[in-house]
Parts: sequence; structure tokens; C-alpha cells
Amino acid sequence: MPVTGDTATVRLRTRAGDDPPLDIPRLPAREAAERELSEPAYHEHDPNLLQRALDRFWEWIGDLFHAASGATPGGPLGLAVIALVVVLLLAGLWWRLGAPTRTPSSPASLFDDRPRSSAEHRAAAEAHAAAQRWNPALQERMRAVVRSLEERALLDPRPGRTADEAAAEAGRSLPDHAARLHAAARSFDDVTYGDRTADEAAYLRLRDLDLDLERTRPSLTDTPPPSSEWAAL
Repeated sequence: MPVTGDTATVRLRTRAGDDPPLDIPRLPAREAAERELSEPAYHEHDPNLLQRALDRFWEWIGDLFHAASGATPGGPLGLAVIALVVVLLLAGLWWRLGAPTRTPSSPASLFDDRPRSSAEHRAAAEAHAAAQRWNPALQERMRAVVRSLEERALLDPRPGRTADEAAAEAGRSLPDHAARLHAAARSFDDVTYGDRTADEAAYLRLRDLDLDLERTRPSLTDTPPPSSEWAAL
């Protein structure tokens, strides 16, 4: 295709008869070609917008892995080992910390339904334990512990009390069991708010604490000793 002077031309030769060749300037020829190629018939089988976006995305992923494998010691095999280590670390964190949840702005109260006696809570706990439903079994046993302390006047009945508050208050009058009470409150919070799963051992520890507290007398260090007159009586 000859180009002469400052004007580029496109020469179209026709084979019909002896017609002379037709010279068209490049710009009109390009516009004519663009109009022709814009006809719907030429684009019937083109991928849609979503398919084109997915193709670009997978091309970007491929380029990313290709660049990473080139920069990683050991090439693709080293990259696969690093990816496996990352997956194992994430799985370990998920197992250790549980599923991520929104932390409540304030802890919910220990009792969330109608008032029940400690005996009723214990019966519910034992029923859940017999069915190996350890989460509700542990929750009901903790409620039995706190309700029993209220029934024995070691805790003042107070709506809205949390497990942590009950453990702190009870630990002052039962100092020998303060650490176990705090541990029980933490177990209750982990199960109730932290999506942790209790097991039989956790439930049995709380049951043993409940039974020990039933046999324990409070520490009355603030009460003055009786006088000799009353002691004689």
C-alpha cells in the first residue's frame, strides 16, 4: 500500500471490469472499517461483561502467583509450603479462639428466664449432662451455684447479676473457694459469650464445686467473737 506525500491513502482495487483503482484517505477508511466492525453480527459470540471481568480477575491471580513463585525460595513448591503453613496457623487460631463474634457492650445477666430454685437448675443441668449437652449443662449448673448461694443468704438476690459479679461477691464470704468460683464464671462466659464448647471435664469441675459449696460454711471474719457470758450459755 503506497504512501505518498503527507497524506496516507488506502488503495482499494476492484476486479469488476476495467475500473481504475480507488484511493481512499486512511482516516475515512478507518472510520468505515470501525462502522463495519461495530455491526452486531460481528459480536454475537463475544463474552459478556461478567465473563470478561472474571477473565481479567483470573489473569491477575495467575500473574500474582507467577510473580510470588519467582520471588519465593524453591519456586512454586516453596510458595505452596508457605500457603499451607498460613492455612494451618489460621486453623489453629480459629480452634483456639473460636469463631469471631461481636463483643457485647455489657455482659448479660446470669438468669434470663423465670426465677427457678437451685434444685430446679441442678435437675436441668443433670438432664443436659445425661444427654451430653455440655454447654447448657454447664450454664445450668452455674445458675444452680448462684441460686443456692442466694437461698443460703450468702448472696443478696439481685436481678441482672452477672456470673463474674456473683463469683466476686461470693468469694469474699467463701475465700477458700474464690479461685474456683472465678474459674467457673470464666467457663460460663466462654460458653455463653465466646462460642467456646464445654466438655464433660468442665462440667464435672463445676458440679464438684457446687457440692463442695453446699458443705461449706461461710467465713464470718467481720462478726465479733461471742462474749464469755454468751459462750457459757
